[in-house]
Amino acid sequence: MAEKDKQEKTIAEDFVVTKYKMAGDISNRVIQGVIAQCVAGASVQKLCTLGDGLLLEETVKVLEKEKDMKKGVAFPTCLSVNNCVFYFSPLASDTDVELKDGDVVKIELGAHVDGFIASVAHTVVVGSSPSTKIAGRKADILLAAHYASEAALRLMKPGTETQAITSVVQTIAESFKCNPIQGRLSHQLKQFEIKGEKSIILNPNDIQLKEHEESTLELHEVYAIDVVISSGEGVVQKMDTRTTVFKKTNETYVLKKKASHALLEEVNSKCGTMPFSLRNLEDEKKACMGVPECVSHKLLEPFPVIFEKPNEIVAQFKFTVLLMPNGPQKITGLPFDPTAFQTENIITDEKVKKLITSSTCSKPNKKKKKPATTEVEKVSPSEHLFNSVLIAMW
Repeated sequence: MAEKDKQEKTIAEDFVVTKYKMAGDISNRVIQGVIAQCVAGASVQKLCTLGDGLLLEETVKVLEKEKDMKKGVAFPTCLSVNNCVFYFSPLASDTDVELKDGDVVKIELGAHVDGFIASVAHTVVVGSSPSTKIAGRKADILLAAHYASEAALRLMKPGTETQAITSVVQTIAESFKCNPIQGRLSHQLKQFEIKGEKSIILNPNDIQLKEHEESTLELHEVYAIDVVISSGEGVVQKMDTRTTVFKKTNETYVLKKKASHALLEEVNSKCGTMPFSLRNLEDEKKACMGVPECVSHKLLEPFPVIFEKPNEIVAQFKFTVLLMPNGPQKITGLPFDPTAFQTENIITDEKVKKLITSSTCSKPNKKKKKPATTEVEKVSPSEHLFNSVLIAMW
């Protein structure tokens, strides 16, 4: 264990920061490409396939000389609509969902470069336009999730107790008469690890309050902050929708079925420890046959599709943040315009209002000026090429 800790690579090293930013740049542009296609009549299955294809296309282009470096999908593309909360990523053999005007769609995905993960999620309302403000409960949940994300970002500094983030998210949600999804965790990220030792919990129940280990944020840590807000009570449930997203664990077991062996070998080769969708394996049907034995013996961890009550809606904003000496650096996450939403609810807590409008920079450094072109920009594919790939794949 001591040897492993000694070799751990952190953002104290510039090359690690660069790789995180490369992955973040890709995740941001891919999710923008998927959002652009979230229109009435669009197929969720095709949009998920599009997102994963773009993640693979873009990650292969960075650091091309490093032939043995692992790069690719850190989290498969999921589109969860309205009261569906997480992880809807249907297979070709599943019943598809067609987007409709007014649908609230949560898009989640992630890329990695050399195991350094950049996750992102964003929520859009299908068919909305800048000329017409979104009102009602849709406005409430989107504004609550947005402001909670902004507050959480400003608390992502060394010395912050994770309970402080839990508390401020709950306060903001209550201001909009909403609730965070119960038990949702935001995880620390490490190289090839999407679930590190530390985590931040949203809306814990009594059991979780006792069992969840609180911790303190430290310099040079990385987190994927996942804020998910419901118009309802925030209590979720599984339904009969098939689970398609899994992650390999470190458990061992001698599998009996040939299909299970084949599945695990392919996962080891293509995905390693990263979450994956069965949709992206060579033979979807055979992969489905091998899943039950792997899951029952805990060789694969499932990410089940979960739901709020049918008449509720859910919004999600997820960003990856690096805890740097000069303040938190947010490397994923898209712009959000709160003026496009109309609500009767407001944040009344003065401390929270002050926090949201405060700067994220702890110690401005006026001596060092950033170069006009960053290292990430040098290696990123041009916007024209990315758009060409998007059009070709769609």
